[in-house]
Amino acid sequence: MIEDQREASGRRRLNATLIDLIIRLGALGALAYWSFLLVRPFVTIVTWSAILAVALYPIFEWMSGRLGGRRRLAATIITFLGLLFVIGPATWLGLGVVDGLRALADRIDAGGVWVPPPPETLRTWPFVGESAYEFWELASTNLRSALAQALPQLKPYGEIALDATKNAGAGVFKFLISVIIAGFLFAPGPALVRAIKTAVTRIDSKRAEHFVELAGSTIRTVSRGVIGVSLLQAAIGGLGLQLAGAPGASLLTLCILVLAIVQIGPLMVVVPSIIWAWTEMQTLPALLFTCCMLTVTLVDNVLKPIVIARGLTTPLLVIIVGVIGGVLVHGIIGLFVGPVVLAVAWELLSAWAGDSKGGALVPSAGEAAPEPRVIEPPAAGSIVHAPER
Repeated sequence: MIEDQREASGRRRLNATLIDLIIRLGALGALAYWSFLLVRPFVTIVTWSAILAVALYPIFEWMSGRLGGRRRLAATIITFLGLLFVIGPATWLGLGVVDGLRALADRIDAGGVWVPPPPETLRTWPFVGESAYEFWELASTNLRSALAQALPQLKPYGEIALDATKNAGAGVFKFLISVIIAGFLFAPGPALVRAIKTAVTRIDSKRAEHFVELAGSTIRTVSRGVIGVSLLQAAIGGLGLQLAGAPGASLLTLCILVLAIVQIGPLMVVVPSIIWAWTEMQTLPALLFTCCMLTVTLVDNVLKPIVIARGLTTPLLVIIVGVIGGVLVHGIIGLFVGPVVLAVAWELLSAWAGDSKGGALVPSAGEAAPEPRVIEPPAAGSIVHAPER
């Protein structure tokens, strides 16, 4: 009876302990989830702030050295220039897109947009030939009626475009806040790096410093090789389009920038622009415009790989896959998150493969292999003969 009572008492204590542990874990989980919900709206802003601070920190160090070590003044100047750099092009592109759409609407209302009649062979297309021919013929005679007829089918796409515009506006606003926050991260930068290294040391004490430096160098390399080169392409292409008087030059410049950032390439804009130039311009201006637009493509194919591959031990293919995959999964911020994750994963995989090649028989990267010893024959006088029996 006494043993049964002890077992029952032990089970009750165990149950009470388990219930107490479950309650504590549930409370901690609820607190963590609640905290995540409160912080989630600021995750993108904080991430952009960290990326900007890492990418612009060499410029900050150079400027603070030029200003006699006045770090706060250097941070203020960089923040102000960053705000101008974001607000100026964003406003110019936005106004250019609005003006282009307004001019297109005015041309449609005035009948300035002419659609050629459809070819007769369009009728022979299976399933959609007859309806496509009728709609095309209506557009060639009365474009406004054709647009009014197609408006219900185009409404879902208009809603998607409106949502994309709202998201772009919110993204620009978040980026402006990120630029301001990044300005406060420049001065305490070394202390923050030491804190990050200390935190990473708890995960991998041997490679913590290397991984932190790898993440920083990858962010700076991607910012120069992807964002910097894409801005250069957009600047060259936009200048050529503006000087040539191309219709919708601001919108085409924005398309060049976006296509270059997401690694699709500006050919989708360059080729139609060159065709337009040779049909609408004289020979010499069209030739100069073609050289300008081909320079945009040349920068994408030649300069970008050189800049990305410079200063990194990670293979170029890994960085490119990280850029494209990061954009597909996380959007524009994935430009930096994707390459950093894949670069760290590549380093871990390389270290694991190197350590597992031969176990203890294979020296590690920083350890030299022992030199073989040469056994020399003994000197003539040092040979000791055993006594004869």
